[in-house]
Amino acid sequence: MMDMMRLIEPLIPALRRYAHALLRNPTDADDLVQDCLERAVTRWHQRQTDGDARTWLFAILHNLAVTQMRQRARRGAHMPIEDTAEANLAVAPTQESGLRHRDLMTALDALPEEQRSVLLLVTVEGLSYAETADILAIPTGTVMSRLSRARDRMIQSMDGTEASVPAKRPLLRRVK
Repeated sequence: MMDMMRLIEPLIPALRRYAHALLRNPTDADDLVQDCLERAVTRWHQRQTDGDARTWLFAILHNLAVTQMRQRARRGAHMPIEDTAEANLAVAPTQESGLRHRDLMTALDALPEEQRSVLLLVTVEGLSYAETADILAIPTGTVMSRLSRARDRMIQSMDGTEASVPAKRPLLRRVK
């Protein structure tokens, strides 16, 4: 039990960051982390002892998040207007950094879920391509491909360029 706590406890802040980035709601993110930790504790005996606990926990969290997002997509968004602060309904932020943040979040939300997950795990959480591949249960080459496409789309969205125009990246040349 102490071994399990020693491995899981330091990972909770990273799990919360990833959950918050996926769901965009602190309450839902905390609930997701709680569900992830509950599942990890009750199924600790099923974990591969030679495997990485970090990868295992992120995989659990990711799979639970995907399930929740699919359920929400089927049900539709629901937020009682009484629970929303009046300030949130009245005025959009006018600060430039707030606008950039909004544009970034909009561009991130516009990414397909597969690309968004890879982008968040590699750039925000700092996981390696191999760890990301293990978490998402996909080949490492697919991680690199999805990450490249996600970065290109983010660049295009943030620059305001059309999708038909390729991102401004150096061209590769073949040298014999």
